[in-house]
Amino acid sequence: MKRIIYSIYVDIPAAEHYGTTSKSKWDTVEKAEVTVNAFKEHYDRLIECKRSYAERIGVTFKMYTYDNRYIEFETKFKADYPEVTGYEIINFYKIHVLEQLAQSYDEILYIDFDAIPMNHSENFFEEWDLSKGICVLDNNDKIVHYVEASQSIRSPSAKYYNCQAMLIDGGYHPDNDVINTGIIGASAEHVKQLDYFGGLEHVLELMTSLRSEGYREAGIYPQNIIDMFRYDNETIFSYKVKVNAIPVQWFSPKWHYFFDNQKFIPGWAMIVHAICKDFDCVWRRYDA
Repeated sequence: MKRIIYSIYVDIPAAEHYGTTSKSKWDTVEKAEVTVNAFKEHYDRLIECKRSYAERIGVTFKMYTYDNRYIEFETKFKADYPEVTGYEIINFYKIHVLEQLAQSYDEILYIDFDAIPMNHSENFFEEWDLSKGICVLDNNDKIVHYVEASQSIRSPSAKYYNCQAMLIDGGYHPDNDVINTGIIGASAEHVKQLDYFGGLEHVLELMTSLRSEGYREAGIYPQNIIDMFRYDNETIFSYKVKVNAIPVQWFSPKWHYFFDNQKFIPGWAMIVHAICKDFDCVWRRYDA
């Protein structure tokens, strides 16, 4: 059984994070700069903690950065889909790498650069039977239903309604889950079945049409909902899971601890996803 853990870091300008289409007051360059600066300050340790965990459980670790492989992917993606931002391209790239690794490895664990495997020895691949489905976190509890005000284009609400609109357009049942791809555990078999990039041109054309004037005039969604639609990798992931009937296992907080505003990390957390970018707090728990 060949197994691997991988992560990705590509430095992009803060202005690329939200593009120019978001109407949310929270989607600012200043907010993106907090992320960019935190990654630069903690760069070495964010890599080392992942490599150390892979060594403890005896699996391969690969770190993907800005190299010729990424440049080739980015150049082609920009040429084919100029409407997509640099931030969005990076998030498509991590799924591209997942597909590439599925050609050589049986089981794969992806960890976002801001996600930290804590200083424990529990083996992810032994705790989760990946033959039963792809392991991801759902952010369904963060959906704001009956939204009256604009939210971030990267909010769970934005992803939920965008995926819902895509499913309705294709004649599928509108129920969907807001999948967080910050941590993904998957077998090669399920990655291939997901077929993420199969028909991507059609999928992105659909996402563009859902933001068009004609769709607004149809009156299916209010303007503030349509304003949140973007080309989000997690929206497409949720869409593909439903359309291709992929089995999913939902992470418990132990394996994907969503560290945002609570300023507390329990000792049982195995992988901490530092949404707030307060890495100093994470290291204090890590070193305890």
